[in-house]
Amino acid sequence: MLKYFGECKYMEMEERDQYQGYEQGPIRPPSEDLSLLIRVTRNCPWNRCSFCPVYKGTHFSVRPIEHVLKDIDQIVRAILLIQSILEEDDDFLDPELAKLNRYLKRNKIDKQAFFDALFWCSSGMRSIFLQDANSLVLPTKKLLIILNYLKDFFPFVERITSYARSQTIYTKSLFELVQLRNAGLNRLHIGLESGSDTVLKFMHKGVTKQQHIEAGKKVMEAGIELSEYYIPGLGGREHWLEHAIESADALNRINPTFIRIRTLAIPPNTPLFDDWKSERFQKCTDEEIVQELLCFIQHLDGITSTIKSDHILNLLPEIEGKLPEDKPKMISIINEFLSLSPEEKLIYQVGRRMGTFQSLSELNSGLKLFVKNNIERHNITLSNVEDFINQVMSRKL
Repeated sequence: MLKYFGECKYMEMEERDQYQGYEQGPIRPPSEDLSLLIRVTRNCPWNRCSFCPVYKGTHFSVRPIEHVLKDIDQIVRAILLIQSILEEDDDFLDPELAKLNRYLKRNKIDKQAFFDALFWCSSGMRSIFLQDANSLVLPTKKLLIILNYLKDFFPFVERITSYARSQTIYTKSLFELVQLRNAGLNRLHIGLESGSDTVLKFMHKGVTKQQHIEAGKKVMEAGIELSEYYIPGLGGREHWLEHAIESADALNRINPTFIRIRTLAIPPNTPLFDDWKSERFQKCTDEEIVQELLCFIQHLDGITSTIKSDHILNLLPEIEGKLPEDKPKMISIINEFLSLSPEEKLIYQVGRRMGTFQSLSELNSGLKLFVKNNIERHNITLSNVEDFINQVMSRKL
């Protein structure tokens, strides 16, 4: 891949005024773990969702296009430097990194940009993710400049991806989305979170079910892959059934490429935490969330989406598969958990939250004794296991 990159055109870019240095945002989807991260905006333009802790206390801003291009320049220089070093000097990573620092200073490359480029090279240079929370808020003309710049230097990448909000997509025309797809943007991640207008309003999501549907259908019509995120537990005990059924209905109408499951956690620095503690929101237990998931999957019908459970917060990561053919398998896994005795459920819950169990099938493996010992050591019981789960999950966001 590096050899191919070396044959691409490279232009020495002019220095741009007021550039504060290479930047990287705080998050990206788990499925973008091998992607090169290019920061287009800072933080979230909405930033009012009650359940989200990521950008609270921050202000949204759009990075000047020139600064984004300068970051890309740094990545290009870093990759070319890596290529030349590998060809000429195998010991440049000496114990004190002194030689590396001289290389970076001589080539005007930020150290973070260098290590990002090094990681990306070692990962195969297949995908790029545009940060932060909603890059699509930029005018389409500016996004096209960034996308075309990336494709000029990295024509071999398989995927360029971004987060987006349904309300933002709702305001863009189909023609604009097709332009972005043709320029290389071929996957979007959108937080549906819920298809219930009741839940969406309570969580201050700033979008309606119908806007979710129209935005999602527009993305799919434009030929862009779409990941829609569903949060089991977001309806709480009061609205769980409506949340499950209405979310499934919205996704049935959209038929996104992926449906990604993200179980609700409530960290202290969120408005939802205050709602929970003041009993305005009643949090579901693990078992109640699994029952909700069963209802949700049962109501998914007539679509060809792939369900992904690619987050550490999910109790049953095996709930994955292609619809409709894998639906019976997913339902069977859920029923297997629900049929466990209370003691077995406790062991699995604790083992999964500790990171010991990677799937329900490991419950009867040799790891079980290790988990039981930890349960006894920490005095975890059926009456306090939810407190333990809440503490662990809030730390994993």
